[in-house]
Amino acid sequence: MKFWDKLPKPFFCLAPMADVTDVAFRSMFAKYGKPDVMWTEFVSADGLSSKGREVLKYDLLYSEKERPIVVQLFSSNPVKMREASKLCADLGFDGIDINMGCPDRSIEKQGAGAAMMKDIKKAGEIIEAVKDGIKDSKKKKAKSMSISVKTRIGYNKNQISEWIPFLLSQDIDALTVHARTRKEMSLVPARWEHVKEVVEIRNKMGVKTKIIGNGDVKSLEDGIRLAKETGCDGIMVGRAVFGNPWFFGRERPCLKGARGKASRSQEISIKEKLKVLVEHTKLYDKLLGKVKNFAVMKKHYKAYVNGFDGAKELRVKLMDTSNSKEVETIIKEFLKTL
Repeated sequence: MKFWDKLPKPFFCLAPMADVTDVAFRSMFAKYGKPDVMWTEFVSADGLSSKGREVLKYDLLYSEKERPIVVQLFSSNPVKMREASKLCADLGFDGIDINMGCPDRSIEKQGAGAAMMKDIKKAGEIIEAVKDGIKDSKKKKAKSMSISVKTRIGYNKNQISEWIPFLLSQDIDALTVHARTRKEMSLVPARWEHVKEVVEIRNKMGVKTKIIGNGDVKSLEDGIRLAKETGCDGIMVGRAVFGNPWFFGRERPCLKGARGKASRSQEISIKEKLKVLVEHTKLYDKLLGKVKNFAVMKKHYKAYVNGFDGAKELRVKLMDTSNSKEVETIIKEFLKTL
């Protein structure tokens, strides 16, 4: 049995986001408000077999508290994808997700990400390579690893009628659909009626693939509503979780009972937010400080520090820091003024 079969409906997922969902970021969610499924940031399968492999391995760090944890890979090279999938299976991940929706130009130039929507044959080869890589692993846990795909509704236009049936015919365990085309990026509102369309296609085909909707989900209550409207099995949340490791709920109050009766979770105090900011920064420094630029951590400060008196001035000071000790000193001084 794959872990997907043990999840409630709707289940909630933390979206894979480049230079965001690293092990330090996910650890905050595992502690303060764990989603049903965690995703890593995307990792280059090609890079994992290059000279930069040792640095990229830091993107594959995770803790047992994060399970179920899915690693997201991208590549247009089946050989590299197979090798990377075996590595991830050996490392004990619960699943491998294939990025077939990223609009980043550098990724597309490699024929990966959203470019996969323009080459169905290659997309099929990549999915098979992941399956073969998992089979190559001798780890007992590999037998229960899941295979999933994250994509969009099309490249320059809606391609649901051709693209989605193809993916669902590939015997994948889950399919995440970002309800926009690649061309639209995030410039237009997500159109969740297309997620409903994907669910209907899945049902008509009679496959068991879990359908996960993604795009513009602002709260758990919002996600519950969208799941009801579309019939999707799960909800993936991205930008709304910035600076809010409590997003998925300390005790998931709005998901109790039938997972449908929403009630707002308690407000988080300024003091608690800032203490977690420091905790997050210290963990980032400890786990990733030797291989990643501290500027990556700073992008979270705008989200943590806003909506209260003195927030702007505090952010300015934090943006001028270079390590966790400096951040902690500034936060301690600010807390004395509250």
